[in-house]
Amino acid sequence: MPQFDSLFPLQKGRVHEACGASAHSFAAMACGQAGGKILWLQAGWQAEQVNPSGLAQFMDPKCLLLARPDDQKSLLACAEDGLRSGALSFVVVESLQPLDLTAGRRLQLAAEEGQSTGIMLIPDGMGSNATQTRWCCSPMFHGVDEQEKNLTLQLWELIKNKRGTLCSWEVCWDAKAHRVIVVSEVGE
Repeated sequence: MPQFDSLFPLQKGRVHEACGASAHSFAAMACGQAGGKILWLQAGWQAEQVNPSGLAQFMDPKCLLLARPDDQKSLLACAEDGLRSGALSFVVVESLQPLDLTAGRRLQLAAEEGQSTGIMLIPDGMGSNATQTRWCCSPMFHGVDEQEKNLTLQLWELIKNKRGTLCSWEVCWDAKAHRVIVVSEVGE
């Protein structure tokens, strides 16, 4: 079984994917734990928008640049430029359309060149063969004790990994330490 800390924080200079109901939280936690400047891209025609204030528990909203390109081609061009620039720690892309191998490879090369990390937020069942890792992220429902401690438990499943085996972890965000914590399994 791979160790969580060998996979998260996400590998720099690579593009990763996240899907599932908690994919946005996954991206926010990854960006917040790493720090630095973040470019968050959404299609201009999407009705839902990222609210920087809603991400404040994970990262400083002043470090977040939001862009809403008009179409998929412009969205990918902005992502590629952002990754290649070297000025950003993370580029998060909300992609609702499949990414072909050529586009996925271009993003990987741009991330390598700029030593930035890319996160593609994708619908379930969609993904690129060029991506380094793919995570399926789901909320976990828990008892009163966890609610009183303000823990937001999630299940992160590594469903694609170019470097090794697949696994899953129960995690939560520690706002004071500004990091993701793996929750220990319950003993008998």
